[in-house]
Amino acid sequence: MGTNSDERLLENQWYRVSSRLKAEIGETAYENWLKPLRVREISGSEVRIAVPSRFMRDWVVANYGERLRDLWAGENPGIKSVDISIQPGSDTDSGEEPASPRAVAATARTSSDARQARGMVAPGEISAPLDPRFTFPNFVVGKPNEFAYAAARRVAEAASVPFNPLFLYGGVGLGKTHLMHAIAWDIVERDPNRTVMYLSAEKFMYRFVRALREQNTVDFKEQFRSVDVLMIDDVQFIGGRDATQEEFFHTFNALVDQGRQIILSADKSPSDLEGVEERLKSRLNCGLVADIHATTYELRLAILETKAEQMKISAPPKVLEFLAHKITSNVRELEGALNRVAAHTQLVGRDLTLETTQDVLHDLLRANDRRVTIEEIQKRVAEHFNIRVSDMHSARRARSVARPRQVAMYLAKQLTSRSLPEIGRKFGGRDHTTVMHAVRKVDELREKDGSFAEDVELLRRMLEG
Repeated sequence: MGTNSDERLLENQWYRVSSRLKAEIGETAYENWLKPLRVREISGSEVRIAVPSRFMRDWVVANYGERLRDLWAGENPGIKSVDISIQPGSDTDSGEEPASPRAVAATARTSSDARQARGMVAPGEISAPLDPRFTFPNFVVGKPNEFAYAAARRVAEAASVPFNPLFLYGGVGLGKTHLMHAIAWDIVERDPNRTVMYLSAEKFMYRFVRALREQNTVDFKEQFRSVDVLMIDDVQFIGGRDATQEEFFHTFNALVDQGRQIILSADKSPSDLEGVEERLKSRLNCGLVADIHATTYELRLAILETKAEQMKISAPPKVLEFLAHKITSNVRELEGALNRVAAHTQLVGRDLTLETTQDVLHDLLRANDRRVTIEEIQKRVAEHFNIRVSDMHSARRARSVARPRQVAMYLAKQLTSRSLPEIGRKFGGRDHTTVMHAVRKVDELREKDGSFAEDVELLRRMLEG
């Protein structure tokens, strides 16, 4: 810029743009990807920004380029485009280790020329970007995933290959990809000279088919067999593709023979993969196979509490408990529900309550809705009050058991179409008058005790959707 006033104007615009983007993407992503950016100048209708590495440039362009342009146009209507380029004379250009944030360390190690000279792969060209949120400290551990987590930490921290391959499997949205990214971050943080390649099985297939088409399979083999750690996500997609399986099998063998680490993920165990040759299944089973089970209520609640803390959301415990009970499909959908509720309350200025949560997520809850049974009511109420389900049918009259039983009867009357005698029979063969008494008693207590009323309402919402 030509003058001090122009420079100050540019700095002020960048401050407002980056502050707005920081509010949108969060502190961690901002520190990793946007803080290192340097605004050079405005030339005509274009803002020119410098970044310290090629990989960072590719990532920022792909993930934040359009939003940067839109925000800047909001500050300065004359801006039509944002140019993001590698900073002249940067460490990356010189082939030395760049002074870059932790996220960039996974891939921006040396210049493209230096990588090729050393036989290394340019991850920005082949390897998929790593998500800076997916680290070990951000992974919430519980019984369903503790074995897979421990195995992932062992591979990341080991000086030599402990087992090959590490095969992670589980349903959609349970944390397989998070663990794979976390391993990659940890490995390159411990030893920046190790080359880690992470990509999906579909991308592996695409690269192989392209190499065949271009008659360039030699380079393809070299690219994939010269890495220290090869990570392939969703390997179930190679099922039924014989040529790709053949190449993957040989790549696998070559890396194992060289003592390189292989980490794979799928939605099924190796033995259950469909359309995969037996010899490949045998190879996949020869390392450590770790499954990630479906989440429990306790793990879902812990994930929501951690997410709320990271997002600096003041979420009432009843709201988090409600979501943990209702959104049981996978972690991705669970976090998405919290993001959606938080964004709505912030944008429209409403308090984050059970009522607003149910209003905002009505479509999601309805999609997961199902017919409520008395057995389900008994199970849910027993869990909530920490008693056994068998106590619902027993003759015990202690208040610690009798009160939850009355609540379950009340909810059965409210949420099912069963008659009073039918409900009574489900509770150890009790008379219909016992159910009537339970309903009246719960109504009375709801009027007198606000905390009790909240408990009943929470249970009703969790069961009803």
